[in-house]
Amino acid sequence: MKRRRTTSLARIWRRLGIPADYARRAERRLQPEAKRLVFIGRALDDGRILRLTPRAAAAWKRMQAAATKDAVTLLPLSAFRSVARQTLIIRRKLARGQSIEDILRVSAVPGCSEHHTGRALDLGSPKEMKLTAAFARTREFRWLKRHAAKFGFHLSYPRGNRQGIAYEPWHWCWKD
Repeated sequence: MKRRRTTSLARIWRRLGIPADYARRAERRLQPEAKRLVFIGRALDDGRILRLTPRAAAAWKRMQAAATKDAVTLLPLSAFRSVARQTLIIRRKLARGQSIEDILRVSAVPGCSEHHTGRALDLGSPKEMKLTAAFARTREFRWLKRHAAKFGFHLSYPRGNRQGIAYEPWHWCWKD
């Protein structure tokens, strides 16, 4: 099965113009696609259903409730994302004229996104519902920095991260 997935990813990467050795060169790991997911809400921008693995969802609900007690509103903007959806996101960016090099500074290649695992969340706040660095100036981000680890969540892409991904203050991943 893993062999077939790797072959399928190689085909997707080729069609997107991503070098076959990209994951190795960029030190990106292939991420397993979650099999079992539970509903955690809907995206506020387009109504998409948001899902996480059961354990990540339980941790998310506990964290969101704790934030609410502290008068902080954490809004989930994105959660599980399939390889197909990640591919579509990159295709749309290419269609808008962005280069694959620029896209890969801010978007994971299909197969390498933490969102595939069903453990990653993109979070916003009532005043910052776009995925921009401005989220780092919100009280929600400050709350996350102080409290997220207690619930098993960590900031995947801080400034100057070793993966070379752009700073993503909104992207938090739950670790077992």
